[in-house]
Amino acid sequence: MADQYAPRLRKRYDEEIVKAMTEKFGYKNRFEVPKVLKVTLNMGVGEGTQDKKKVATALEEMELIAGQKPVITKAKKSIAQFKLREGMPIGCMVTLRRDRMFEFLDRLVTIAMPRIRDFRGLNPQSFDGNGNYAMGLKEQIVFPEISYDRIEKVRGLDVVVTTTARTDDEARELLSLFGFPFPKEEAEEKEAA
Repeated sequence: MADQYAPRLRKRYDEEIVKAMTEKFGYKNRFEVPKVLKVTLNMGVGEGTQDKKKVATALEEMELIAGQKPVITKAKKSIAQFKLREGMPIGCMVTLRRDRMFEFLDRLVTIAMPRIRDFRGLNPQSFDGNGNYAMGLKEQIVFPEISYDRIEKVRGLDVVVTTTARTDDEARELLSLFGFPFPKEEAEEKEAA
């Protein structure tokens, strides 16, 4: 009964993606199939050194986007050129897991990415070598939760998707099956070479 309310993307992972990944990579066991562990959102607020209210507004926007309360990130060391002292609030971050993570990925792929201006697909080079993917969004207004009239400044945010994949190819295939729009022709050229 509880599975009835599971996120759409998690159901798709259980029903379709596990099977497709097993066919492509020849896993012997269902538990060998890579899965998404967590999604980390990070928003840096450079002006936070002068005005603490800017960090508070970024915190509110991040909470609307993630559906979970973020934590304020503080400077680890002082940098005189940036007028930055250790312990000053300089941004916010949130880590999403389980159902909230699947809900966010669903909204990211189906709603936010199509709203990005001049979007031509994700950079397939942004994998870290261990199966994790990082991307940056230039505007927080691509999410429908953020009202365009209410924002005081357009801010970007970083999205890091952490997977259990051992290689970048496995992670790329996993995220492609989730609906991440990677350019096709580059992947085919890589396979031909």
